[in-house]
Amino acid sequence: MTTWLRDETPHDIFRFLRQGDEGRHQAARVTADGAAWLASAAGGRAGAALTRWEPRPASPAALPCGTLFDVVNVDPVFGRRMLDRLWEEGPGSGPVATHRGRMMLFAAPGTAQRLPALLDWEEWSREVPRPLCHGLGDAVTVPALVPSGSAGPRWLVAPDSRHPWLPGPEVVLWACVRAVRAASAADVRVSIFPPADPDANVYDVSRRR
Repeated sequence: MTTWLRDETPHDIFRFLRQGDEGRHQAARVTADGAAWLASAAGGRAGAALTRWEPRPASPAALPCGTLFDVVNVDPVFGRRMLDRLWEEGPGSGPVATHRGRMMLFAAPGTAQRLPALLDWEEWSREVPRPLCHGLGDAVTVPALVPSGSAGPRWLVAPDSRHPWLPGPEVVLWACVRAVRAASAADVRVSIFPPADPDANVYDVSRRR
């Protein structure tokens, strides 16, 4: 752990965020620990990243993928189904954001490389909207540390820990498959009545007295 992550860090942004941490459990708000985790994605330039964020905590930032996290970028409707499955039947999720009409699921490093291959082998893969995977060598725009109220990227599940749990490729694949199966099941209409006989006589009984 580098020294800039310690509690005695000189960055005012940590103190600013920590003031709102007490009694606050809103999923869409970044905590001081969450901000520290995000900034650490910059590696040796983490201090510089925090310095740029201090005067503009309501502005988004670009962070590299591949070392601290990967990002799985999915259709928002399908992404919502994935989140439902992860939280209702699975282990939950890591941070999740939306940007430019897409949903970004933060995943464990290596997921961007492994997930496409796993999908190719999965029998339900044709039903899965193909995700965009951002890994080593890529960068993504992350939402602001504090809500700005303006259009732009925003957190659905904001980072709130210095060591957040991140799903790996197998968990993301599981969520994709479960989301597809749930959607398929919802499209099935089950009736307790047998199908009508097209040759049967139909009588109008509405005029019977």
